[in-house]
Amino acid sequence: MLKIGVLGAGHLGKIHLNCIKQIEDYDLVGFYDPDRTTAAEVESKMDVRCFDSIDSLIDAVDVVDIVTPTIQHYHCASMALKKQKHVFIEKPIVATPDEANALMKQAVEAGVKVQVGHVERFNPAFIAAEPFIKSPRFVEAHRLALFNPRGTDVPVVLDLMVHDLDILLSIVKSQVTRVSASGVALVSPTPDITNARIEFENGTVANLTASRLSLKNMRKTRIFQDDAYITVDFLDKVAEVVRLNVDVDPSDPLSFTLCLADGSERQITLEKPEVHPINAIKTELESFYAAIVHNSEPAVTIEDGIAVLKLAYRILDAIDEAASKVKK
Repeated sequence: MLKIGVLGAGHLGKIHLNCIKQIEDYDLVGFYDPDRTTAAEVESKMDVRCFDSIDSLIDAVDVVDIVTPTIQHYHCASMALKKQKHVFIEKPIVATPDEANALMKQAVEAGVKVQVGHVERFNPAFIAAEPFIKSPRFVEAHRLALFNPRGTDVPVVLDLMVHDLDILLSIVKSQVTRVSASGVALVSPTPDITNARIEFENGTVANLTASRLSLKNMRKTRIFQDDAYITVDFLDKVAEVVRLNVDVDPSDPLSFTLCLADGSERQITLEKPEVHPINAIKTELESFYAAIVHNSEPAVTIEDGIAVLKLAYRILDAIDEAASKVKK
């Protein structure tokens, strides 16, 4: 059993605390939150010990779960790594690429496990669709959310789009060659709505849109490849695979036939992979436990988290570049 402590008891921190309490392999030692009112309330309602400092919590555990605002990620992770504690850190991994590079060096020196909380990797719809994803040629993602002041301390690229950037980099095994983007800041100091076009060395193109000022919530990704069109609805937990077949089977109820101009026929078939309901946050925390005790690679590595962050900053730079051209 590994002793674990949580840094941060806000909205997401409470969810982590609840999930950890359900995992028998973890011994939840306690948490720390600088807001004393919040800390006292959580300690009372959840029956979890509140530590009086970050240092005291880190000293008491084997694993540190960082669920603080992004701007505090580097400071907390650095403290934990200096004491050679395993670190689970929520997305985005840190606030800047410079912090990411420094953290990478510290993690190597500490010789411990670090996993980044890109939770959509554990979304049951993505897990169901993943075996069908072979070589994407075009990827389109929409991540739209109703306005919530939580998260507006960072651009929407770092708040929402990072989820889709992580999924994108996990399925496209190629280097990014070009990034273009535009964004608009409407209610916060940084872009609230962003669209990015990402081109890869192998020819794959991705078009990603993120908004935190939508009239409805949407988290949907469409993946087009030579043999299939795959949709993943991360919100409603549904996956679909559409294929175009030369051999026509009229008995298939989930298909229809196209008659082409040359007289030939093609059959479009629809497959709905079975989606097994799981708690994605609980599952990712369980996977981190397994990586530690089996000395295996975490499901979402520190390298993965840094790659996402650096791509996010390329998008932010592209937004700034596009905005400067408009002003001229």
